[in-house]
Amino acid sequence: MSEEKTNHKGGYSETAAIRTQHERTDFREHSVPLYLTSSFVFDDAEQARALFADEVPGNIYTRFSNPNNTEFIEKLCLLEGTEDGIATASGMAAMYISMASLLKSGDHILASRSVFGSTHQILNIIFPKVNISYTYADITDPKSWESKIQSNTKMIFVETPSNPALDIIDLEWLGKLATKHKLILNVDNCFATPYLQNPAKWGAHLVTHSATKFIDGQGRVIGGAVLGTKELIKEVRFFARHTGPAMSPFNAWVLSKSLETLAVRMERHCQNALHLASYLENHAEVLKVKYPFLNSHPQHELAKKQMRHGGGVVTFEIKGGIDRGRKFLNSLKMISHSANLGDTRTIATHPASTTHSKLTNDEREAVGILPGLIRISVGLEDLKDVIVDLDQAIKNSQ
Repeated sequence: MSEEKTNHKGGYSETAAIRTQHERTDFREHSVPLYLTSSFVFDDAEQARALFADEVPGNIYTRFSNPNNTEFIEKLCLLEGTEDGIATASGMAAMYISMASLLKSGDHILASRSVFGSTHQILNIIFPKVNISYTYADITDPKSWESKIQSNTKMIFVETPSNPALDIIDLEWLGKLATKHKLILNVDNCFATPYLQNPAKWGAHLVTHSATKFIDGQGRVIGGAVLGTKELIKEVRFFARHTGPAMSPFNAWVLSKSLETLAVRMERHCQNALHLASYLENHAEVLKVKYPFLNSHPQHELAKKQMRHGGGVVTFEIKGGIDRGRKFLNSLKMISHSANLGDTRTIATHPASTTHSKLTNDEREAVGILPGLIRISVGLEDLKDVIVDLDQAIKNSQ
């Protein structure tokens, strides 16, 4: 990294996000260039040997490392307060390798019941094929967690805030539980981003991200990241190096530049989301609203303890159930109907029929995904325009 890299040692810093950059080339560029190359040349045979033996740092092959990927990860490590990390081709690649690289046949994972649909499929369908088992625990019932730890438990995996239920778990308590039982604590920090929350501060050994969401922030590229201790990331990197879920240099370049504006974007996302949640909470056609920084959220005080703001996602249940919910989505004019989130554009999603459709009705109900639940990823538009569109869609869905 260049001399512009700060001495920042964890906890979000706008300066670190903006000024951390790969060394300038002889062309003296102000913004880091794209390194669109599959491989790198060696100075001599000895350097090639030493690089492959991991005796010296350097680039060999873009599946292993690339200056753009390195810059992106250096920034994220600084912002999350972790020792090392690796970039991946997608968020789900990050979730998968953060678990699969550290678990073996016969191991057990304790996971929060409220997880993203594809993460549920990894735990429920893919891992049992290789004899890795799991148990779900309820975020809202922390007293039950310790009793679910087994002799072969190796990892605790959680999302907080969870997708889409927006449940919060006490990371300080969870970090102490993991330490007590010598377990790896793996936290999906996608909804919060490093700007709002730093799980490593509370004892997380691994922090995972879908960079596709708020980190990119404009719906342009997909990517993921696994961050953590040097010891654990060494194993994750070996697994990734030989299985190939590498992030493209172009995506890494985009995402690294996106981190420069993450703070200002998240401030606006959170401001808009809180105001929208407050508005919907008083709407006659809305049954229930959930947002971490609303006083009505059951873990409101906990959210304020470990998060800077409440995030950019709001969920609400419209009167009339699933049929009314579908009519509402079909009536939207400006707001996008998409399965993505974290975009500059406000997005509405029906989780029960899209992102979490592979769960059974009982599984969805257990994590608060009701048939009429709508997830709103609140964008950066003028909030008045968002409310106008929501209002007309609610009215026209009656």
